Amino acid sequence: MSGSENSLTPQSDAPAPRVVVLDHGSGNVRSAVRALEAAGADVELTADRDRALGADGLVVPGVGAFAATAAQIRAVGGDRIIERRLAGGLPVLGICVGLQVMFAAGTEHGERAAGLDQWPGEITRLEADVVPHMGWNTVEAPQGSRLFAGIEDERFYFVHSYAARAWEFESQPPLPDPLVTWSDHGGDRFVAAVENGALTATQFHPEKSGGAGTRLLRNWLAGLPRLSTRPAAAAEADAGAADAEADADAGAAS
Repeated sequence: MSGSENSLTPQSDAPAPRVVVLDHGSGNVRSAVRALEAAGADVELTADRDRALGADGLVVPGVGAFAATAAQIRAVGGDRIIERRLAGGLPVLGICVGLQVMFAAGTEHGERAAGLDQWPGEITRLEADVVPHMGWNTVEAPQGSRLFAGIEDERFYFVHSYAARAWEFESQPPLPDPLVTWSDHGGDRFVAAVENGALTATQFHPEKSGGAGTRLLRNWLAGLPRLSTRPAAAAEADAGAADAEADADAGAAS
């Protein structure tokens, strides 16, 4: 067995982390489920609120149009699920348009739609001679990235015409700054991934990125808390605390 193959082999007898892939009608959910399973997760495809809040990790996939994806997520209550998980420090991973909708807004074909507003900024069309950006590309991962540990020089698979072409997040001391990974298509630089506390997202498709994608998913899984192995009462308390904090934030903003 080669070193690269050995690095993809689970080395622990610990229970597999339980991950929910949010079922909101996205077209790439089955491939995401299979990739997460290959990376070592116990995966469930559902939009059930309690299952999503109680999982060790939540994955938000997305393909197609920004506005449609944001609407689909809201239609199944995914926006509230994401908000409440993040309020409790529970990990969320967005993929492709699942990254884009975490921004405040997106403009496609001249129409502007509201995103989930976890990060400021707007998704806009790539400015390159050839669009869409389709195929394998390298990334520029920042120092200290856990998501890209050991795979900084690998290539990942992209399929998109729109992207976050600027990063407008302002520092909020004493919280650490998000780690932003960049890529380039036709001279247009864009956000390829973000690691921001409990919220992580990639513009590329880990599930279509071969061994590098598997290792990236394994890096993400390695950082998940094991809520599903804790007593039910403790897990319910965590979910209740997240609910209370999110409700308090909503009340303060109203």
